[in-house]
Amino acid sequence: MRRPVRNRMLNGSALSQIELTKIKPSGWLLDQLRIQANGLSGKLDLFWPDIKESRWIGGSREGWERVPYWLDGFVPLARLLDDADLIKRADRYVEAIFTGQQTDGWICPCGADERKDYDLWAYFLVMKALTVYHACTGDDRVMEVLYGALKCVDGHIDKHTLFGWAQMRWFEALIPIYFVYSRKPEKWLLTLGKKLRSMGFDYKSFYGGGFPFTESVGKGHWCHASHVVNQAMAVKSAALYHRQSGDPEDLRFADSMLETLMEYHGNCAGIFTGDECLAGKNPSQGTELCAVAELMYSFENLLQLTGETKWADMLEYAAFNALPATISQDMETHQYDQQTNQISCVILNDEDNPFTSNGPDSLLFGIEPNYGCCTANFNQAWPKLACSVFFASGTNVAVALLIPSIFKTEISGSSVEIEIITDYPFGDGAVIIIKCAEPVEFSLSVRIPGFAESATIDGLEAPPGEFHKINKVWPRESVVEISLSFEFKIINRDNGLHAVRRGPLLFAIPIEGEWRRIADDSSQDYGYPRLDYEVVRRGDYAFAVYDGFTLKKRKVGEFPFDKTEPPVAAIARAYPIEWPEKGGVLSEKPASLEATGPEREIALHPYGCTTLRVAEFPIVTRQ
Repeated sequence: MRRPVRNRMLNGSALSQIELTKIKPSGWLLDQLRIQANGLSGKLDLFWPDIKESRWIGGSREGWERVPYWLDGFVPLARLLDDADLIKRADRYVEAIFTGQQTDGWICPCGADERKDYDLWAYFLVMKALTVYHACTGDDRVMEVLYGALKCVDGHIDKHTLFGWAQMRWFEALIPIYFVYSRKPEKWLLTLGKKLRSMGFDYKSFYGGGFPFTESVGKGHWCHASHVVNQAMAVKSAALYHRQSGDPEDLRFADSMLETLMEYHGNCAGIFTGDECLAGKNPSQGTELCAVAELMYSFENLLQLTGETKWADMLEYAAFNALPATISQDMETHQYDQQTNQISCVILNDEDNPFTSNGPDSLLFGIEPNYGCCTANFNQAWPKLACSVFFASGTNVAVALLIPSIFKTEISGSSVEIEIITDYPFGDGAVIIIKCAEPVEFSLSVRIPGFAESATIDGLEAPPGEFHKINKVWPRESVVEISLSFEFKIINRDNGLHAVRRGPLLFAIPIEGEWRRIADDSSQDYGYPRLDYEVVRRGDYAFAVYDGFTLKKRKVGEFPFDKTEPPVAAIARAYPIEWPEKGGVLSEKPASLEATGPEREIALHPYGCTTLRVAEFPIVTRQ
């Protein structure tokens, strides 16, 4: 019997992405993007050889992942800021990629004799970056370039199966595949997706069949299956494939995978450890910056694919805590690894280095400490967050993130502008101003963060963790007022330690530190401020903190995540205790909770507003 022909259509996303040209950041988010443009990631093409002299533009330096990584963030950064110089510099690289594509569609800068040994991860990544370029520009050439590139790789993997990073990150290629298929639905494209899945690493089986990494992999261990960035990327893998499989288990897999990672390797900053590989729950273990950026991108994909607000909560928590904590406030330097209990950022002795396989310079703030992947990759995080504030389709607009931004569009023939005015996450509410050229009917869905104890929209109760929908004819100007109520929460951690959270912000004991320039090889000295620095502890760190916190607020300043004068602080009473450290690395738990000095008042700072800190510490109750 002949089987019926299946209608080969992609499953849609719950939320519809909008053109980036309709989005304009504002408020503190605009300040943050400007700081980034004036900092390291906005200048890499001007001084860093792996970008400035890359094979991607005809040079002799790295011709693999670094230019695609950088473009993936630099392109939306330039367009969100509408900066003519940044746009010109980004377009130069994109044009070089277009013109460098070979006649058979091969898109990466290597000769025909090199292809069989070329790890296709960079191939997947540059295609994904070009879909971002299309979202920013609408350039029709992207479709033609990606069609040819995918056709070429389809034939290539028939002869040369996936290996290395491409085998672990196969699902990233689904993004350009579905981009092309949605515009030109040819059967071979979905077949290519299936082929990649069959050749790629099977995370569903790996996590479902007795997960082997239930503790730190141990010093000296390295493998793709435990690599932290692979895990952060793969959280979205099955949900992406669900677009063609329709299998409900694919859509649910992210929940179980993330639950496993957080159970065995999660930290209080909303991420999991990996330095380079999965490293357990000791707060002195590190997490690679690339993993933070990629986990945020996974959450953004999951939010769009499912429409579930929990992914927006997780996205915000990583963005407001783990991301800014591992980058200097001027964004001129960054770490490779961050620790939740980080009492110094110095070059470690071999015997004191706690990391599974990362080097002794991984805690430094600099240009490319340990390895340069994060140098190129971290710049995607803030721009892509800005691109995830609004989603819209037809007469439906969703506000997914309460961060300052403006959306300009046309609905039913009327021009509409929606502006979010807020200091959130430092403030406890927002105002949404809606301006219409003519009265127009549409629905506005506003996500209420799940962190809130309660919330109101225009005085009416709005349940946290849900989208609150307002459907009406909007007049020429309207104001929607959102009020959020937060309480301090104590999070239980291992070894009798705790963490303190209020809403989307984690708080930590800040430690005073002195920044010291490191004498470096002259080939790596790019001139001030593009230097490498140690941060040496000058303040106290060992405290037991009494339960009970008072919030102190000040105006959001020039640097939203100011490391000296943050916008908010949690005031508490504490007393000093004995807590051993060795070589700048804090031991897993205090030696004792006995007081070693008099009680004092301390100010806990938001985790993202710290460089040196203790974020997991004893919390005690007064007798």
